Parts: sequence; structure tokens; C-alpha cells
Amino acid sequence: MVTLRALEPDDLDFLFALENDPDLWAVSDVLPAPISRQALREYLRHATASLAEAGQMRLIISAENSQAVGTLDLYDYSALHQRAGVGITVLQSARRRGYAAAALAQLLPYAGQALQLHQLYCTIAASNEPSLRLFRKAGFRQVGVRHDWLRIPIPPGWINAVEMQLILQKAPLVILNELF
Repeated sequence: MVTLRALEPDDLDFLFALENDPDLWAVSDVLPAPISRQALREYLRHATASLAEAGQMRLIISAENSQAVGTLDLYDYSALHQRAGVGITVLQSARRRGYAAAALAQLLPYAGQALQLHQLYCTIAASNEPSLRLFRKAGFRQVGVRHDWLRIPIPPGWINAVEMQLILQKAPLVILNELF
């Protein structure tokens, strides 16, 4: 059984290992650089802010034995448009065991019902077939390609990014009467 849970102070070592994995820097939107334990301590101190307050939310993906195996991030939250981006990271040693699919399956009803989101989206490197398959199986549809969007270090160059989207709920059409 896989569970999604809030961040806890005990997650410091796990996050330190995850955030300092150079293989994951290429799929991130931050400059590739190590992050300190102190910076992560500060992050954990403020990680209790709600999605509405912070504009993002990070959840820990826990395996059956309560061991942290990955993270699920909601980011770029828009209350007005009721949408957020979603990203999933699983430790190299825990990949291909269904953790990401189980986490995503738990997220979808939570995002639609509890968070009242209308849609989720994600940006995936065109070369990341496992991630593309994961999101397609969850019902996400490809809505576009951004050419030369992601810079890769080895070999140096650029790769395309695939934009995917999932409409969680169909909002009823409301016609407003003119107030004048």
C-alpha cells in the first residue's frame, strides 16, 4: 500500500539525498547545484503552508513499510483558474514498482474533491518514456510540444518537452445576467 503524506522534520535525510541527486537536476527548473541540510531544514519549517498560501505543495510518497520512496509536487497553483502543475520523483532504487502510479491514482480524487481543482498539467521531457506512459495511463492527454525546451548537460544540447493535461471535473456553464 502506497500513501501520500505531508512533509515531516524526519524527512530531512531523505530530501537531502533526493535534492542532491545530479540525475534529477536535468528534469528540474532550478540551476543544478547541491542544496544544504540547513536550507532543507528551513524549507521543512515552512512546508506547513497550504497550497493556497504557498502556491505549491509537496507530499511524500511512502511505501508499505512507511519508507519514503519519492515526492509528489503540486506547483504553479492558480486559485482563479483552479489548476496546478504536478510532478513526481521516485528514488532510482524504487522505480518501476508502481509507486508513482499509485501516488498519482491517490492524487487525482484528492485534487478534484478536496482541493477543488479543475485540471492538472505536467511538462515531461520527450525522451522520458516511463513518465509519459505513467501520465497517459492516468488519463492525461498531450496538448503540445515545446521545442528545445530543456537543456541537457550530456551530451550538451536541447530536448523537447511534452505538455500534458487532465481535466478533473467538468465545470457547469454559468451564464451571468448583466447587472446594469
